[in-house]
Amino acid sequence: MNNCLKNRSRLYFLVILLTAAATIMVAIYAASWLGRSMNWGLVAMVVTGLLILAVFYEFESHKINSREIALISMMGTLSAVSRIPFAPIPNVQPATFIIMCTGYVFGPLAGFMTGAMTAIISNLFLGHGPWTLFQIFGWGLAGAIPGMIPRTRAYIWVLAGFGLVWGYFYGAIVNTWFWASLIYPLTWQTFLISMLNSVWFDTMHAAANVIFVLMLGKRTIAIMLKWHQRFFWQSGRVPESTVDNNAG
Repeated sequence: MNNCLKNRSRLYFLVILLTAAATIMVAIYAASWLGRSMNWGLVAMVVTGLLILAVFYEFESHKINSREIALISMMGTLSAVSRIPFAPIPNVQPATFIIMCTGYVFGPLAGFMTGAMTAIISNLFLGHGPWTLFQIFGWGLAGAIPGMIPRTRAYIWVLAGFGLVWGYFYGAIVNTWFWASLIYPLTWQTFLISMLNSVWFDTMHAAANVIFVLMLGKRTIAIMLKWHQRFFWQSGRVPESTVDNNAG
């Protein structure tokens, strides 16, 4: 049963990633008449919104009890609140780290929902806008993908490597809205320039993810594992190697 859920989750999020990538590629290589006749910023928002709703529907279709919902709500709120004090420092915050750890311990759907709540709640204080959808998508995947990473005894270094890479991928996801909505013409050259303009901020995000994982990762995951056992999260996938490494 666990293998079926594992394969289903991987396939589900793979389809979502391919759909998002295909939307960007179509915008880059669309014929000129198509580029003039369509608002690709709006198209990107609609596609992203539909992908998010698809994950919400998948979450809703699972048998989730009230304790598990309360746990996700707590992690999403904690992640959102942790972002706010760091707002003056561009892209440096522990929210991505908390989301990653949540997905790693409790599974991809819990990780995605925690990431989604982080964007929704924290932007009540920092400002909502069209970018919120892309933040939900970027942080949601930051929680979903660690839930599908193969378990090894060197899990901290695996999570640190993922945090490093995802710091740049998150920036690319959010920058897609800026590029598709405000840049003309939509070509691979303007797409590349738009991505490069935020390299410094994305680097700070990536570096912060690595630092938080290496400094707090083992302790945070050990605490979450205890919560996992207490709340009887049946769909979570907790490797014996992780439990052994944190037992002491």
